[in-house]
Amino acid sequence: MKTLLKILIILVIALVLLGAIMVFTASGTYSMTRYNDYYSMFKSHILKVVLALFAIAAFALTPYDLFRKYSKYMMISGLVLLIATLIFAPKVKGAARWLDLGLLSFQPSEAVKILLIIHLSALIERKGELIADFKKGFAYALVWIGLVCGLIILQPNVSTSLIIAFTSFVLLYVGGASLRHISGILSVGIFFVGSAVMLYKHSRERLFDYINSLMTGSDINIQVTQAKIALGSGGLKGLGFGHSRQSDLFLPESYGDFIFSIIGEETGFIGTALILFTYLALFVICLIIAKKAQDKFGQLLVFGLGFNILVSAFINAAVVTGLFPTTGITLPFISFGGTSVVFMGVSIGIIINVAYQTMQTEKLKLAQVG
Repeated sequence: MKTLLKILIILVIALVLLGAIMVFTASGTYSMTRYNDYYSMFKSHILKVVLALFAIAAFALTPYDLFRKYSKYMMISGLVLLIATLIFAPKVKGAARWLDLGLLSFQPSEAVKILLIIHLSALIERKGELIADFKKGFAYALVWIGLVCGLIILQPNVSTSLIIAFTSFVLLYVGGASLRHISGILSVGIFFVGSAVMLYKHSRERLFDYINSLMTGSDINIQVTQAKIALGSGGLKGLGFGHSRQSDLFLPESYGDFIFSIIGEETGFIGTALILFTYLALFVICLIIAKKAQDKFGQLLVFGLGFNILVSAFINAAVVTGLFPTTGITLPFISFGGTSVVFMGVSIGIIINVAYQTMQTEKLKLAQVG
């Protein structure tokens, strides 16, 4: 377990360092144009990275048993934040997703992702075998998932709500919920989500653009076109760090949601494949930690948090390559954007704590045997 923890920390630090390098190379031109300071966005990103490292340390030292005890209150607080976002958050590009608390501006949906995983893990453990019963177990989890996804769709943020729902139902299945119940709810959910997509102009346009790209063979939008140019320009080995051409205002959001394409341009196919392998390796380590955890809550908690990181990474890569419609999902630990980096740090901190507590329990057992 100690070796696994070291590898986990090394992988996360490697991703964070790569993210800092890529944000520096991808944001310079835009930062100079907008802020008249080549390093403005890079400095902002580094500040968020420092906060993420503090979050990792803080949550690694916080016993995860506390989350089980207070999960319902934490979840209620998360719902309050989502409601406050709908009421107070300013609209940016047609969506109200960021809550400004004065000294801190953040995206509550990123926090609620983690809170829901925590609460569902506690709920599944508490219900035990009853989670397979719709009325006595599954329905309770469904209420929390519905409330969270519904409030996030209203922002509107359909893509994030879909990821949260998908992660939640996978977690429920792993926890013992009936596949029949999950399939039935997903069928109903697809109808309502489809209705929500058609209701909001921006999501409707994204869907139609995606369908049109499948039928005609064209790219979804200018971002995907420029992202593919960046990926193609990188070839096998890439152009080298700092030699990206697409980040010179050709590719919108080159430092954010589409930074994966700049990685491809500068490090080539080898670099992008290595990045995806790193996320996969990180998830495999989470699976091993989850398997060794001493209680079901810890097992589900690590699995859910690790799965969320993996899904976010691969969806981001799929969007950049045009396989999925354009969404606002960032590349974990790498993309510019403080909320995502910080709360991914929270996830890693909790995973580390579960692993540490497991090691301590194993040591105690060995000592008692000896």
